[in-house]
Amino acid sequence: MTADNQRANIRVAAECIAAVAAGNEIVVAHGNGPQVGLLALQAAAYHDVAPYPLDVLGAQTEAMIGYVIEQELGNLLPAEQSLATLLTMIEVDRDDPAFGHPTKPIGPVYDRETAERLKTAGGWTIAPDGDMFRRVVASPKPKRIFEIRPIQRLLEQGTIVICAGGGGIPTMYDESGHLHGVEAVIDKDLASALLAEQLSADLLVIATDVDGVYSDWGTPRQTRLDRVTPDEFGGLDLPAGSMGPKVQAACDFARNTGKEAVIGALADITDIVSGTAGTRVRADSWPLTAPTYE
Repeated sequence: MTADNQRANIRVAAECIAAVAAGNEIVVAHGNGPQVGLLALQAAAYHDVAPYPLDVLGAQTEAMIGYVIEQELGNLLPAEQSLATLLTMIEVDRDDPAFGHPTKPIGPVYDRETAERLKTAGGWTIAPDGDMFRRVVASPKPKRIFEIRPIQRLLEQGTIVICAGGGGIPTMYDESGHLHGVEAVIDKDLASALLAEQLSADLLVIATDVDGVYSDWGTPRQTRLDRVTPDEFGGLDLPAGSMGPKVQAACDFARNTGKEAVIGALADITDIVSGTAGTRVRADSWPLTAPTYE
Protein backbone atom coordinates (compact mmCIF):
# COMPACT_ATOMS: atom_id res chain seq x y z
CA MET A 1 0.00 0.00 0.00
CA THR A 2 2.93 2.35 -0.53
CA ALA A 3 2.32 5.57 -2.45
CA ASP A 4 4.75 4.49 -5.17
CA ASN A 5 3.03 1.13 -5.63
CA GLN A 6 -0.41 2.73 -5.80
CA ARG A 7 0.79 5.20 -8.42
CA ALA A 8 2.30 2.38 -10.49
CA ASN A 9 -1.00 0.47 -10.40
CA ILE A 10 -2.99 3.59 -11.26
CA ARG A 11 -0.67 4.27 -14.18
CA VAL A 12 -1.58 0.86 -15.63
CA ALA A 13 -5.28 1.65 -15.23
CA ALA A 14 -4.83 5.12 -16.73
CA GLU A 15 -3.20 3.66 -19.84
CA CYS A 16 -6.21 1.39 -20.38
CA ILE A 17 -8.71 4.20 -19.84
CA ALA A 18 -6.82 6.64 -22.05
CA ALA A 19 -6.96 4.12 -24.90
CA VAL A 20 -10.76 4.55 -25.15
CA ALA A 21 -10.98 8.24 -24.29
CA ALA A 22 -11.26 9.57 -27.85
CA GLY A 23 -14.89 10.04 -28.87
CA ASN A 24 -16.34 8.92 -25.52
CA GLU A 25 -17.69 10.67 -22.45
CA ILE A 26 -15.94 8.98 -19.54
CA VAL A 27 -16.63 8.85 -15.82
CA VAL A 28 -14.16 6.96 -13.62
CA ALA A 29 -15.01 5.49 -10.22
CA HIS A 30 -12.65 3.41 -8.11
CA GLY A 31 -12.28 1.37 -4.94
CA ASN A 32 -10.51 2.36 -1.71
CA GLY A 33 -10.60 -0.72 0.53
CA PRO A 34 -6.91 -0.97 1.42
CA GLN A 35 -6.42 2.79 1.63
CA VAL A 36 -9.32 3.58 3.97
CA GLY A 37 -8.31 0.68 6.20
CA LEU A 38 -4.73 1.96 6.35
CA LEU A 39 -5.92 5.47 7.25
CA ALA A 40 -8.07 3.99 10.02
CA LEU A 41 -5.03 2.19 11.44
CA GLN A 42 -2.88 5.31 11.23
CA ALA A 43 -5.58 7.37 12.96
CA ALA A 44 -5.95 4.79 15.72
CA ALA A 45 -2.20 4.90 16.39
CA TYR A 46 -2.36 8.59 17.40
CA HIS A 47 -3.92 8.64 20.86
CA ASP A 48 -4.13 12.39 21.48
CA VAL A 49 -7.10 12.77 19.10
CA ALA A 50 -10.07 10.46 18.64
CA PRO A 51 -9.87 8.58 15.30
CA TYR A 52 -11.68 10.26 12.43
CA PRO A 53 -14.91 8.53 11.33
CA LEU A 54 -15.03 6.41 8.19
CA ASP A 55 -16.92 9.00 6.13
CA VAL A 56 -14.09 11.50 6.68
CA LEU A 57 -11.46 8.87 5.88
CA GLY A 58 -13.45 7.95 2.76
CA ALA A 59 -13.37 11.59 1.64
CA GLN A 60 -9.61 11.63 2.16
CA THR A 61 -9.14 8.55 -0.01
CA GLU A 62 -11.40 9.96 -2.73
CA ALA A 63 -9.18 13.02 -2.96
CA MET A 64 -5.92 11.07 -2.68
CA ILE A 65 -6.69 8.38 -5.26
CA GLY A 66 -8.57 10.79 -7.54
CA TYR A 67 -5.58 13.11 -7.55
CA VAL A 68 -3.26 10.37 -8.78
CA ILE A 69 -5.76 9.09 -11.38
CA GLU A 70 -6.25 12.61 -12.68
CA GLN A 71 -2.51 13.22 -12.86
CA GLU A 72 -1.70 9.94 -14.59
CA LEU A 73 -4.51 10.37 -17.13
CA GLY A 74 -3.33 13.93 -17.75
CA ASN A 75 0.15 12.63 -18.54
CA LEU A 76 -1.30 10.40 -21.28
CA LEU A 77 -4.07 12.47 -22.85
CA PRO A 78 -3.82 15.59 -25.02
CA ALA A 79 -3.13 18.78 -23.08
CA GLU A 80 -6.54 20.21 -24.03
CA GLN A 81 -8.41 17.32 -22.37
CA SER A 82 -9.92 18.59 -19.13
CA LEU A 83 -10.16 16.37 -16.07
CA ALA A 84 -11.79 16.87 -12.68
CA THR A 85 -11.92 14.92 -9.43
CA LEU A 86 -15.13 15.46 -7.49
CA LEU A 87 -15.79 14.52 -3.87
CA THR A 88 -19.09 12.67 -4.00
CA MET A 89 -21.61 12.36 -1.17
CA ILE A 90 -24.08 9.50 -1.51
CA GLU A 91 -27.22 9.21 0.58
CA VAL A 92 -28.06 6.00 2.44
CA ASP A 93 -31.13 5.04 4.44
CA ARG A 94 -30.68 5.24 8.22
CA ASP A 95 -32.99 2.21 8.51
CA ASP A 96 -30.94 0.10 6.10
CA PRO A 97 -30.62 -3.39 7.64
CA ALA A 98 -26.91 -3.41 6.74
CA PHE A 99 -26.19 -1.33 9.84
CA GLY A 100 -27.13 -4.34 11.96
CA HIS A 101 -25.00 -6.78 9.95
CA PRO A 102 -21.54 -5.43 9.03
CA THR A 103 -20.12 -7.32 6.04
CA LYS A 104 -17.85 -4.97 4.06
CA PRO A 105 -14.14 -5.79 4.54
CA ILE A 106 -11.72 -2.88 4.81
CA GLY A 107 -8.01 -2.64 5.46
CA PRO A 108 -5.37 -5.39 5.67
CA VAL A 109 -5.72 -8.98 6.87
CA TYR A 110 -4.67 -10.09 10.36
CA ASP A 111 -3.95 -13.30 12.20
CA ARG A 112 -6.53 -14.28 14.82
CA GLU A 113 -4.60 -12.93 17.80
CA THR A 114 -4.06 -9.50 16.22
CA ALA A 115 -7.65 -9.35 14.98
CA GLU A 116 -9.02 -10.09 18.45
CA ARG A 117 -6.78 -7.45 20.01
CA LEU A 118 -7.93 -4.81 17.50
CA LYS A 119 -11.54 -5.87 17.98
CA THR A 120 -11.27 -5.29 21.73
CA ALA A 121 -9.31 -2.05 21.45
CA GLY A 122 -11.34 -0.41 18.71
CA GLY A 123 -14.77 -1.99 19.04
CA TRP A 124 -14.39 -3.41 15.54
CA THR A 125 -16.37 -6.22 13.97
CA ILE A 126 -13.99 -8.89 12.64
CA ALA A 127 -14.78 -11.59 10.08
CA PRO A 128 -12.78 -14.44 8.49
CA ASP A 129 -11.03 -13.77 5.16
CA GLY A 130 -9.67 -17.13 4.01
CA ASP A 131 -7.44 -18.34 6.84
CA MET A 132 -6.96 -14.76 8.11
CA PHE A 133 -9.27 -12.03 9.44
CA ARG A 134 -10.29 -8.51 8.39
CA ARG A 135 -12.30 -5.67 9.84
CA VAL A 136 -15.84 -5.47 8.42
CA VAL A 137 -18.18 -2.49 8.51
CA ALA A 138 -21.75 -1.78 7.47
CA SER A 139 -22.35 -1.47 3.72
CA PRO A 140 -25.73 0.20 3.16
CA LYS A 141 -27.22 0.53 -0.32
CA PRO A 142 -26.70 3.81 -2.17
CA LYS A 143 -29.89 5.86 -2.66
CA ARG A 144 -28.94 9.20 -4.20
CA ILE A 145 -25.84 10.94 -5.53
CA PHE A 146 -25.84 14.54 -4.35
CA GLU A 147 -23.34 15.81 -6.94
CA ILE A 148 -25.06 14.25 -9.97
CA ARG A 149 -25.84 17.64 -11.56
CA PRO A 150 -22.29 19.05 -11.47
CA ILE A 151 -20.99 15.69 -12.75
CA GLN A 152 -23.42 15.92 -15.68
CA ARG A 153 -22.46 19.51 -16.43
CA LEU A 154 -18.77 18.65 -16.45
CA LEU A 155 -19.43 15.78 -18.86
CA GLU A 156 -21.38 18.06 -21.18
CA GLN A 157 -18.30 20.30 -21.36
CA GLY A 158 -16.07 17.39 -22.39
CA THR A 159 -14.47 16.80 -18.99
CA ILE A 160 -13.40 13.34 -17.85
CA VAL A 161 -14.82 13.10 -14.32
CA ILE A 162 -13.35 11.02 -11.48
CA CYS A 163 -15.97 10.61 -8.76
CA ALA A 164 -17.80 8.25 -6.38
CA GLY A 165 -14.45 6.85 -5.28
CA GLY A 166 -14.69 4.03 -2.76
CA GLY A 167 -18.45 4.00 -3.22
CA GLY A 168 -18.74 7.70 -2.36
CA ILE A 169 -18.97 9.34 1.04
CA PRO A 170 -21.87 7.72 2.96
CA THR A 171 -24.27 10.32 4.32
CA MET A 172 -27.81 10.33 5.67
CA TYR A 173 -30.45 12.66 7.08
CA ASP A 174 -31.23 12.44 10.79
CA GLU A 175 -34.64 12.90 12.41
CA SER A 176 -34.19 16.68 12.30
CA GLY A 177 -33.47 16.70 8.57
CA HIS A 178 -29.75 17.44 8.97
CA LEU A 179 -27.29 15.70 6.66
CA HIS A 180 -24.26 14.05 8.25
CA GLY A 181 -21.70 11.37 7.57
CA VAL A 182 -22.10 7.70 8.48
CA GLU A 183 -19.65 5.13 9.89
CA ALA A 184 -20.00 2.83 6.88
CA VAL A 185 -18.64 2.02 3.43
CA ILE A 186 -20.86 1.88 0.34
CA ASP A 187 -20.04 -0.86 -2.13
CA LYS A 188 -18.14 0.74 -5.02
CA ASP A 189 -19.81 -1.40 -7.70
CA LEU A 190 -23.36 -0.60 -6.55
CA ALA A 191 -22.47 3.09 -6.31
CA SER A 192 -21.00 2.99 -9.83
CA ALA A 193 -24.14 1.32 -11.19
CA LEU A 194 -26.33 4.00 -9.61
CA LEU A 195 -24.01 6.69 -11.00
CA ALA A 196 -24.16 5.20 -14.50
CA GLU A 197 -27.94 4.92 -14.30
CA GLN A 198 -28.44 8.50 -13.15
CA LEU A 199 -26.11 9.77 -15.91
CA SER A 200 -28.00 7.74 -18.57
CA ALA A 201 -24.74 6.07 -19.53
CA ASP A 202 -24.69 3.89 -22.65
CA LEU A 203 -22.28 1.38 -21.12
CA LEU A 204 -21.14 0.43 -17.62
CA VAL A 205 -17.70 -1.21 -17.52
CA ILE A 206 -16.76 -2.96 -14.28
CA ALA A 207 -13.04 -3.53 -14.66
CA THR A 208 -11.38 -6.11 -12.44
CA ASP A 209 -8.47 -8.57 -12.50
CA VAL A 210 -10.24 -11.45 -14.29
CA ASP A 211 -11.60 -11.55 -17.84
CA GLY A 212 -15.22 -12.15 -16.85
CA VAL A 213 -17.66 -14.10 -14.70
CA TYR A 214 -17.26 -17.87 -14.61
CA SER A 215 -19.63 -20.71 -13.88
CA ASP A 216 -18.14 -23.54 -11.79
CA TRP A 217 -15.24 -21.25 -10.86
CA GLY A 218 -12.20 -23.08 -9.48
CA THR A 219 -13.20 -26.45 -10.93
CA PRO A 220 -12.18 -28.28 -14.12
CA ARG A 221 -15.61 -27.32 -15.53
CA GLN A 222 -15.15 -23.57 -15.15
CA THR A 223 -16.47 -21.64 -18.14
CA ARG A 224 -16.45 -17.93 -18.79
CA LEU A 225 -19.90 -16.50 -19.42
CA ASP A 226 -20.12 -14.42 -22.57
CA ARG A 227 -23.52 -12.78 -23.04
CA VAL A 228 -26.07 -13.26 -20.27
CA THR A 229 -29.26 -11.78 -18.85
CA PRO A 230 -29.73 -11.06 -15.12
CA ASP A 231 -32.01 -14.09 -14.72
CA GLU A 232 -29.27 -16.39 -15.97
CA PHE A 233 -27.08 -15.49 -13.00
CA GLY A 234 -29.62 -17.00 -10.61
CA GLY A 235 -27.92 -20.38 -10.25
CA LEU A 236 -24.41 -19.10 -9.61
CA ASP A 237 -22.84 -19.08 -6.15
CA LEU A 238 -20.80 -15.88 -6.23
CA PRO A 239 -18.57 -14.61 -3.39
CA ALA A 240 -20.22 -11.73 -1.53
CA GLY A 241 -16.92 -9.93 -1.04
CA SER A 242 -15.70 -9.99 -4.64
CA MET A 243 -17.67 -11.00 -7.74
CA GLY A 244 -21.11 -10.98 -6.09
CA PRO A 245 -21.47 -7.16 -5.87
CA LYS A 246 -20.10 -6.74 -9.40
CA VAL A 247 -22.74 -9.06 -10.83
CA GLN A 248 -25.47 -7.40 -8.77
CA ALA A 249 -24.34 -3.98 -9.99
CA ALA A 250 -24.28 -5.11 -13.62
CA CYS A 251 -27.73 -6.67 -13.30
CA ASP A 252 -29.19 -3.61 -11.57
CA PHE A 253 -27.90 -1.31 -14.31
CA ALA A 254 -29.12 -3.60 -17.10
CA ARG A 255 -32.59 -4.02 -15.59
CA ASN A 256 -33.07 -0.36 -14.70
CA THR A 257 -31.83 1.13 -17.97
CA GLY A 258 -32.18 -1.45 -20.72
CA LYS A 259 -28.51 -0.77 -21.48
CA GLU A 260 -25.48 -3.01 -21.26
CA ALA A 261 -23.00 -3.66 -18.44
CA VAL A 262 -19.75 -5.58 -18.85
CA ILE A 263 -17.54 -7.26 -16.25
CA GLY A 264 -14.04 -7.91 -17.51
CA ALA A 265 -10.31 -7.42 -17.14
CA LEU A 266 -8.81 -3.98 -16.78
CA ALA A 267 -6.32 -4.81 -19.53
CA ASP A 268 -9.19 -5.63 -21.91
CA ILE A 269 -11.02 -2.28 -21.70
CA THR A 270 -10.44 -1.50 -25.38
CA ASP A 271 -11.92 -4.86 -26.40
CA ILE A 272 -14.74 -4.48 -23.86
CA VAL A 273 -15.75 -1.16 -25.39
CA SER A 274 -15.54 -2.64 -28.89
CA GLY A 275 -17.85 -5.47 -27.82
CA THR A 276 -15.44 -8.42 -27.98
CA ALA A 277 -14.43 -9.10 -24.36
CA GLY A 278 -15.83 -9.57 -20.88
CA THR A 279 -19.08 -10.96 -19.55
CA ARG A 280 -21.77 -8.77 -21.08
CA VAL A 281 -25.09 -8.31 -19.28
CA ARG A 282 -28.35 -6.94 -20.63
CA ALA A 283 -31.92 -7.36 -19.44
CA ASP A 284 -33.57 -8.47 -22.69
CA SER A 285 -32.60 -11.17 -25.18
CA TRP A 286 -29.36 -10.70 -27.03
CA PRO A 287 -29.24 -9.87 -30.76
CA LEU A 288 -27.16 -12.04 -33.05
CA THR A 289 -24.52 -9.31 -33.19
CA ALA A 290 -23.48 -7.52 -29.99
CA PRO A 291 -23.48 -3.72 -30.13
CA THR A 292 -20.24 -1.77 -30.11
CA TYR A 293 -19.49 1.55 -28.42
CA GLU A 294 -17.23 4.07 -30.11
